[in-house]
Amino acid sequence: MTKNFGPEYVRAIAPYQAGKPIAEVAREFGLQEDAIVKLASNENPFGVPESAKAAMSAAAAELGRYPDANGFDLKAALSARYNVPADWVTLGNGSNDILEIAAHAFVERGQSVVYSQYSFAVYALATQGVGARHIVVPAKAHGHDLDAMLAAIAEDTRLVFIANPNNPTGTFIPAADIEAFLQKVPASVVVVLDEAYNEFLAAENQFESADWVKKYPNLLVSRTFSKAYGLAGLRVGFAIAQPALTDLMNRIRQPFNVNSLAQAAAIAALNDKEFLAKSATNNAAGYRQFTEAFEQLGLEYVPSYGNFVLVKVGEDTGAGARVNLSLLKQGVIVRPVGNYGLPEWLRISIGLPQENAVLIAALTKALAES
Repeated sequence: MTKNFGPEYVRAIAPYQAGKPIAEVAREFGLQEDAIVKLASNENPFGVPESAKAAMSAAAAELGRYPDANGFDLKAALSARYNVPADWVTLGNGSNDILEIAAHAFVERGQSVVYSQYSFAVYALATQGVGARHIVVPAKAHGHDLDAMLAAIAEDTRLVFIANPNNPTGTFIPAADIEAFLQKVPASVVVVLDEAYNEFLAAENQFESADWVKKYPNLLVSRTFSKAYGLAGLRVGFAIAQPALTDLMNRIRQPFNVNSLAQAAAIAALNDKEFLAKSATNNAAGYRQFTEAFEQLGLEYVPSYGNFVLVKVGEDTGAGARVNLSLLKQGVIVRPVGNYGLPEWLRISIGLPQENAVLIAALTKALAES
């Protein structure tokens, strides 16, 4: 008889499914890598900013030594940028690491975690990883129903995840609604406000959530350098919270979890306003390019505030997989979202204008075949 190792709640976890790499698609379908367009993982189509490349080149001389375990310089840069003390900042190996650390730091086995239907898959994984109970609140117009989430908080709830904008649906919650929620949440419940796509918001939707951290000791704001800053491959994220939370997180955080090159690149990217502006401008234009095409094709889509669009490609549950396969054969990688309970939909990242055009042509052909 085969022994089952590990706790049952760990064996029940379905591993995170990342977007298909270009090399894998090239091998599988006999394509040339340089002809493949990847619009699957919400990456910045401009790649790594030149400022970050220069910073990494300078930092490479010290790669024989361990990185600064406390990230002094990066924390100082983030402290200045967000006007909070440096000990309010926790660094992570991407914001995914921050989400996992939060679950381990604040939730005991058997307690509950609240998050929305159609929200980031890692919330479920982080909850399962600590043996906690899921409270999944039905979505409202593909986004968060904060009133329902507040009502769902139980006596044993220790953590609430809110993504704003939300991945994979792209929905957005106005500042006033989030603060009204924070005012009502029990002080014993930590709220993780996951803002991985914040930098893509239009000016009229921007607000500084870090200021709320000064008012709400149970609030943790999570950010990443993987999206707008173009550093996805370096894996660097951070959290802002009061010391009562950051102290616990740093007890859980792995030493040296952000490497030397990532720290140097993040400092440079943080201060590269020109690159950030260029990325936001391209994203806004790409969003118009996509949505105009979807409307011409008669496709339903969810209005998005991130760097991607969720689009419905059919009415039957096999539509997403079928259209996705056709796109892969044409050398275009997008993200199926059947694992989110959205099998009729695809999430498509916004790329450069020419990449978007390739996607639109390939999608038009795939829909005709379908």
